[in-house]
Amino acid sequence: MKRHKTGYKGVYYRLGDRLSGKGKEKIFYIVFKKNGKVYEEKVGRQYADEMTPAQASRKRAARIDGKQQSRKEIREQAKAAKIAEAGKMTLSRLWEEYKKNKPQSKSLGTDKANFEKHLKPDLGDKEPHKIIRLETDRLRINLLKKYKPQTVKHVFSLLKRLVNFGVGRQLCQNLTFKLEPIKVDNQKTEDLNPDQLKNLLTAIGNSTDIEAANIMRLALYTGMRRGEMFKLQWNDVDFQRGFISIRNPKGGVSQKIPLNEQARHVLENHSKTQINKDKNNPKYSEYVFVRPDGKPFKEIWKRVNAIKKAAGLPADFRALHGLRHTYASMLASSGKVDLYTLQKLLTHKSPVMTQRYAHLRDEALKNASALAGDIIDAAMKTNVVELPKEEQA
Repeated sequence: MKRHKTGYKGVYYRLGDRLSGKGKEKIFYIVFKKNGKVYEEKVGRQYADEMTPAQASRKRAARIDGKQQSRKEIREQAKAAKIAEAGKMTLSRLWEEYKKNKPQSKSLGTDKANFEKHLKPDLGDKEPHKIIRLETDRLRINLLKKYKPQTVKHVFSLLKRLVNFGVGRQLCQNLTFKLEPIKVDNQKTEDLNPDQLKNLLTAIGNSTDIEAANIMRLALYTGMRRGEMFKLQWNDVDFQRGFISIRNPKGGVSQKIPLNEQARHVLENHSKTQINKDKNNPKYSEYVFVRPDGKPFKEIWKRVNAIKKAAGLPADFRALHGLRHTYASMLASSGKVDLYTLQKLLTHKSPVMTQRYAHLRDEALKNASALAGDIIDAAMKTNVVELPKEEQA
């Protein structure tokens, strides 16, 4: 198309068909030189964009001064921004990478729930180094209004692990501040008084849910963790020598715990689960506790909570972990088990965790000491001290 001059320097137009309606309209172009290079750019149409030579001239001046970008530059900038956005290592992308690298992580299920529910809504689209302290402070405050400190601690622990994972693999920059630790009272222990324990054992005995009932019995008789019981296989139980092998416990090193008579009775009377329908050649699950489909449990809280409710236990008593605490508390308060032995029975990696039961053992020792004092006082009141027969002889 022929280019026509206007009364403005560097402003031209060509005639073209109107985009709407009949006839022709002017299509304005500007020509200018910048950094030794000549540019020709379309700036708009006479009717469709309501463009005039004067407006085109102003656009030309702005382009020369660098105050306005060309349509091409705007498109290229938008494209570059889109590419940059796709390349950002946001917290959500870090989570995806983390999952791929930690497929065997024991806490992956809990981590997923914490990320999707608590971290992703507010921080998922942010790069770690662009997260500000105010955002994490607000998140912490809001979570503490709804959840226990331990839950909030797990959420922030996950945030820290994700960032450390990214920094360690040079995927992202670190946070620009230090996360404030969540204070949790780790000394809290859950225990059952004699009446509650009696009610629970009655509810367990009356339950028709054999799997849930026996899991609760085993937790009470051995102090095993929920995950350890879920992973328990028949070949982990040595009935002959009287031991249970714990696979990959929380401490990380496989261990053995004694199989007491009560736990032995539970396991010996717990039927193996057949996983095929061939009566002549039955095949049984290798796991002790299994779902109806023959696979090991991942969760069973609804079923054990039903038994807990039937026993009338407090709402905040954790049906399985609470039984582990009850087991430990009974041993510690007996005064017959030292803390080192209790640590081994609970498969605590460090004695620090076992120290929460120290006050119970101290109380038992105080009671024993008081009993000795009472015996001596009683002897002094009668002013008679009987010697053993062999000494009297």
